[in-house]
Amino acid sequence: MKIKTLILIIAFLGLASICLGQEDYLILGKEFKSPERPRVIFHHDLHNEKAHIENCSVCHHVYKNGKLVPDESSEDQPCSSCHKVHPVKGDNPISLREAYHKRCMGCHLKEKRGPVMCGECHKANNEKKSK
Repeated sequence: MKIKTLILIIAFLGLASICLGQEDYLILGKEFKSPERPRVIFHHDLHNEKAHIENCSVCHHVYKNGKLVPDESSEDQPCSSCHKVHPVKGDNPISLREAYHKRCMGCHLKEKRGPVMCGECHKANNEKKSK
């Protein structure tokens, strides 16, 4: 009886360590049916920790009537809810691709840190994780 209990405890701890050890990442670009480059694996929490970002609205912005609404966040919505892959008249004119690039690379260039070249984010091995 004790051996079975010990085995169950070891199995549980092993499973718990696997689950808790999973990295928090997002796969950006799933909306693109035939992407020109591999999708981007974005390590959200690690990025924010390294960049010292605590305010979600820094990245998850909200615009109303063409003006940025300070300290309002869109963190509960995907970027594609406002930025379409192929915008049509009446949509937000900034496409999803443009929005990703402007938001990410724009900040990296401004802060003079972080990737700005295509292959630094769009890595070939990302496609294996994105499926």
